[in-house]
Amino acid sequence: MKNPFKALTKLEWGLWLGSVIAVTLSFLLYSTDMLTLTASLIGVTALIFVSKGMAAGQILSVVFAVFYGIISYFFRYYGEMITYLCMTGPIALLSTIEWLRHPFKESSEVEVHKLTRKEIIVMLSWTVIVTVAFYFILGWLGNSNLLVSTFSIATSFMASYLTFKRSPYYGIGYGLNDIVLVILWSMATMENISYMPMTVCFGMFFLNDVYGFVNWQRMKKRQANT
Repeated sequence: MKNPFKALTKLEWGLWLGSVIAVTLSFLLYSTDMLTLTASLIGVTALIFVSKGMAAGQILSVVFAVFYGIISYFFRYYGEMITYLCMTGPIALLSTIEWLRHPFKESSEVEVHKLTRKEIIVMLSWTVIVTVAFYFILGWLGNSNLLVSTFSIATSFMASYLTFKRSPYYGIGYGLNDIVLVILWSMATMENISYMPMTVCFGMFFLNDVYGFVNWQRMKKRQANT
């Protein structure tokens, strides 16, 4: 694989550097947990490459899932831990394979896929099943902020499915998930200020995912016209 940083535009460099600076400053001000900082930096780097449709972003997403799962465990966000270690991470790994198998004209950019009606029905059906099942599982485990965590699982599953299917709407799915996670980690920050970097991290995630949706729409039009 080629160096993915060489493909970034000035706007994308600005978005990535801005995200890195925001996360790092929040860490220096509110935390000494290197695990949180490492996870956040990996996460914002992964998303800028995902927004470009590059498989490198999915590889980094797998690494982020492991770090984030560990962080969630320490705060008893078992839903987040299980979601990222058992669902988001594995799906990101499968997405890496899927994206590498479907490049656009042998470039580093993935070929955009249009969802069929059947795929949408499958996604919605599995989202309901997974959400209901995890609501009771997390309640049994004593998960903190149960309702918010359950909604996070629903949005995370849809986003992971859309990413695997190479759909531009992955950005909307993850954008909704980012909003939920900002709320979730804001609650954690009220109890322990050292979790502020995670709140800032998902705020940056939201900006990156919004850009990803916009950029993938451009990718779709450009690929259709080629």
